[in-house]
Amino acid sequence: MTLFSDDQPTLQGDEPVRVAPPRRVIVGWVAIGVAVVLALVLALVPAPFVIEQPGPVFNTLGTDQQVGAPPAKDAKELITIPGQKTYPTSGSLDLLTVSVVGNPEQRPSWFEIAGAWFQPSKAVLPLETVFPPGTTTEQSNAENAALMVDSQQDAIAAALNELGYTFPENVAVKQLITGTPASEVLKVGDEIASVNGTTVTSIDALRSAVKANGTEKAAELGIVRDGAASTVSITPIESQGQVVLGIGAGMDYTFPFDVKIQLNNVGGPSAGQMFALGIMDKLTPGALNGGKRIAGTGTIDNAGEIGPIGGIRQKMYAARDTGKAAYFLAPASNCDEVSGHIPSGLKVFAVKTLADSLKVLEAVRGGSSTADLPTCPAG
Repeated sequence: MTLFSDDQPTLQGDEPVRVAPPRRVIVGWVAIGVAVVLALVLALVPAPFVIEQPGPVFNTLGTDQQVGAPPAKDAKELITIPGQKTYPTSGSLDLLTVSVVGNPEQRPSWFEIAGAWFQPSKAVLPLETVFPPGTTTEQSNAENAALMVDSQQDAIAAALNELGYTFPENVAVKQLITGTPASEVLKVGDEIASVNGTTVTSIDALRSAVKANGTEKAAELGIVRDGAASTVSITPIESQGQVVLGIGAGMDYTFPFDVKIQLNNVGGPSAGQMFALGIMDKLTPGALNGGKRIAGTGTIDNAGEIGPIGGIRQKMYAARDTGKAAYFLAPASNCDEVSGHIPSGLKVFAVKTLADSLKVLEAVRGGSSTADLPTCPAG
């Protein structure tokens, strides 16, 4: 009998005899098969997550064109103030966005999720945290578009208030929640002038007054309906851990002049702070930023209070990498997400109000030390 290598037949008599492949060969082929199946799963099976990553950057002192994009003939000035004296600006006051990969109709693959997981500029989030159950992409886009419109109005109000202009500012009922005590007393369009005798001139002031009242007694609301003032009683309720009236409130403004903001296909309220700073820079002589490249984010109300936003880590990377900014204005209420995640080369300041941001810009503009200005802890 002649012996052959593992992949050759042996002869026994007149018939060849096949020798079974060694165990290690079988295991190897099984491993390859499992790897192929796993790769197909990672590449093709949708995951119940979305990916947040740095989005386009826009200079509020420039045009509605993305920073870094090739020049476009149809680009329009992002902020215009017709009929008012405006002043030259330089440098940038960049607003930042976050791009979301995935939606309820088209979720990213596990392969995309795995790739994003190890990139510090990206975040992997459960789908329902970005798109609540039952919400379509179209509905989410419509809601974010409405929030953008409101943030622009609040930013204009904050800027003009900071500059000393006076104009009517009213808290108004925009929506009534069915089945709540408020739905039986208030009407859409009612102005809420006071709570328990305390004047309210912002949404935050209304929330604070309602919270202070609690749910054990009725709150006395001074309202104006169709020009007539009256007082109504509503007992707040608790909803999702908060004391509320059961209304959707918003602000109505009558500005002394028009301020137009041109920015399409960007939603949400997080650009409020940078809109306000851009408006102020255009209405005041000298470069508010000293000609430097500065980026920031944060909601804002008419009183200049700056609130938290989502995706701040992605926005810091966008500020540094796309906007080439050296300074970043972050809401102080986002410091827990900022600390320990600041990209190298970026100086981040923690701001609570528009006045805080102006102090940062003053220091940067004058070249003075920023050591005493609030920052988020290093983490």
